[in-house]
Amino acid sequence: MLAVSCQLLAFSFWGFLRKRAISYQLVAISFGGVGGFLRKRAISYQLVAISSLLSGCGVYSFSGTNIDPAVRTFSIATIQNNTPQGPAYLTQRFTEDLKDYFQQNTKLKIVPRDGDLQFEGSIVAFDFAPASIQQVDGVDQAGSNRLTIQVRVRFTNTKDDKQSFEQIFQNFDDFPASRNIATINSDPNAVRTTTTKIITDIFNKSVANW
Repeated sequence: MLAVSCQLLAFSFWGFLRKRAISYQLVAISFGGVGGFLRKRAISYQLVAISSLLSGCGVYSFSGTNIDPAVRTFSIATIQNNTPQGPAYLTQRFTEDLKDYFQQNTKLKIVPRDGDLQFEGSIVAFDFAPASIQQVDGVDQAGSNRLTIQVRVRFTNTKDDKQSFEQIFQNFDDFPASRNIATINSDPNAVRTTTTKIITDIFNKSVANW
């Protein structure tokens, strides 16, 4: 409720400052001699207006996050691959990419354990199967193959338990029928395309409230 009130106040203040900036611009156009001064004043009001809107009482940022100022750290336990499929590097790659994404898109400090925001989980599905069937000379053949990955995540917000959740995140990518699972597993970029989508979903769910 406090966050919503702060947001409404920020928008109201932004509207007032924006109107004031426009007024200075109009006057600047009318008066040639002092026009330069008034234009500078208009720009100053615009900058303050934008700053007030983006700050939103300290919980919003350019990345679209909605993080309480009391939250300063996060920790991510190793995301184990609990499936018989997938490349050997999947556990380490997914865990490190998840850490990197949060470091790049927030100002939170990563800690080994017991962060204000805590992530733990496992990869529970790594499936490769025909995505579409088409007939070639009367014979059914796969038109493409689909890689589907599921990751179970337990998220704990120690500052606001209402934000905590446990959820399975799933995403997929389709590949030409000529590519088999062995060639995909040996191509880090192929698997990474799918895992990056999942990491983005985890980020949005936990700190962007999407």
